[in-house]
Amino acid sequence: QVQLVESGGGLVQAGGSLRLSCAASISIFSHIGMGWYRQAPGKQREFVAAITSAGSTNYADSVKGRFTISRDNAKNTVYLQMNSLKPEDTAVYYCHAPLPARDYWGQGTQVTVSS
Repeated sequence: QVQLVESGGGLVQAGGSLRLSCAASISIFSHIGMGWYRQAPGKQREFVAAITSAGSTNYADSVKGRFTISRDNAKNTVYLQMNSLKPEDTAVYYCHAPLPARDYWGQGTQVTVSS
């Protein structure tokens, strides 16, 4: 059974940093791309960042230069390093695994940035 478990969220002041982790129970983890999405109150879920199995990365314009996605295939874990956080980054952050059969999502971790 596929499980994605996020951690690392919390409350931080504007300009601060957080690192999110997503531990994935996926046997083919090293062979698939992974991603992070976020959903702010009253808004639709939006793409944040993605990393391919080869390590290529892609970011939303709103986080480029501030966020970094990475992965550790030995630990079946994907990370999101978030620097220079802004109040508008406040959201629930979700880990995403687009497997061939279906997409999987984690339960989400809250990130709150105070001004």
